[in-house]
Amino acid sequence: MQYMIVEHFHREKIKELYGRFAAKGRMLPAGLTYINSWIDETVSTCYQLMETEDLSALKEWINKWNDLADFEIVPVISSAEAKEKVMTNTI
Repeated sequence: MQYMIVEHFHREKIKELYGRFAAKGRMLPAGLTYINSWIDETVSTCYQLMETEDLSALKEWINKWNDLADFEIVPVISSAEAKEKVMTNTI
């Protein structure tokens, strides 16, 4: 399953966040795969696409960063999967 993770950085801790990332990397637990990410121009929100079959791995990763950002977890599907759902009336 893929998830769009929306991170709202704590404004006063952005340098600390980037410092931790530089020192420790993403700190992904086993079973969680990073796909790609995008950050808005104000450097206040990050959108990360992640993949896992175990939601607890995602929550474990968030626990390593939740002192520096607030998180939203949005399950997502591809455009092709959405089209298939619509065309086969399985939504």
